[in-house]
Amino acid sequence: FDPEAMEETQRIYGSRDDLSLMGTKEATLKGADCLVICTEWSVFRTPNFGKIKLGLNKPIIFDGRNLYDTNEVSALGFEYFSIGRPI
Repeated sequence: FDPEAMEETQRIYGSRDDLSLMGTKEATLKGADCLVICTEWSVFRTPNFGKIKLGLNKPIIFDGRNLYDTNEVSALGFEYFSIGRPI
């Protein structure tokens, strides 16, 4: 899910068995093993961590944009990997 690239991605790739485009950020969580953040759009800046935790198979976040405070997210019970920051 990328709120800015969904239409273009659909245009380029069309319908494929090996690609799932999700209509909402919440839909991407259902059955996912972890959350990987690759963009810093405002829609991702104020997450509901409770919903995220319920949707994921495991409470793991890989944050490639360093959007969240490492200590706060870890305190909520997530394994949090903030790319480029020390663990």
